Amino acid sequence: MSTIWAITLKELKSYFVSPIAYVITAMFLLVSGYFFALILNVTRDAGMMTYLFGNMAVILLLISPLVSMRLFAEEQRNKTLELLVTSPISDAGIVIGKFLAALLLLALMLACTLHFPILLLVLGNPDVYPIISGYIGIFLMGSAFLAIGMLTSTWTQNQIIAAVSAFSISLLLWFLGASSNLAGSGLGQVLNYLSLNTHYESFAKGLLSLSDVLYYLSTIGILLFLTIRSLETRRWR
Repeated sequence: MSTIWAITLKELKSYFVSPIAYVITAMFLLVSGYFFALILNVTRDAGMMTYLFGNMAVILLLISPLVSMRLFAEEQRNKTLELLVTSPISDAGIVIGKFLAALLLLALMLACTLHFPILLLVLGNPDVYPIISGYIGIFLMGSAFLAIGMLTSTWTQNQIIAAVSAFSISLLLWFLGASSNLAGSGLGQVLNYLSLNTHYESFAKGLLSLSDVLYYLSTIGILLFLTIRSLETRRWR
């Protein structure tokens, strides 16, 4: 566990010794704040947070690849991945350590938006349950985006290619629910279930559905498993 935490701290440090974390967090807060100000002019109840979370999900769809693209691609470009995979830590430990660092950065970005609901509580008396469930849902969705990005980061040493690949896959999983209407009833249900956006809807309504939580956790678990397998293939190259 100490080695996993050491990798997590190393990745966090690499985020903050460069402009990456500051620029991405600033972009996230700037765009989220802009939408919050616009929605605040219309309504001041908990419903406005539903609209804000929807916009934040789109923002995370765009910036999550920027967070995850460097996790393995940079190691490959700097020729340090071979040293990492031959160190006394399993491939699973490496993947988990790097993923935890990305999750902590995501949690920090979301924590920086807590003044939005606090301001809403000062101005009115909204129901806090949709706000809490909304944050849980947006964190789970953002975690899935990061897991996708980490997988694509193992495929190439080019960070731009890794980011574009992650965005394309995330966008595809996002719109599967919309395309389900064009498929048959059986296939449509499958596509709707696989959609990342479909499972977020209950969180936005203030409902903590166990099936939706399990969907995100299982999706993240599968993506991390594929990342570990992808990393293991480097031993045979």
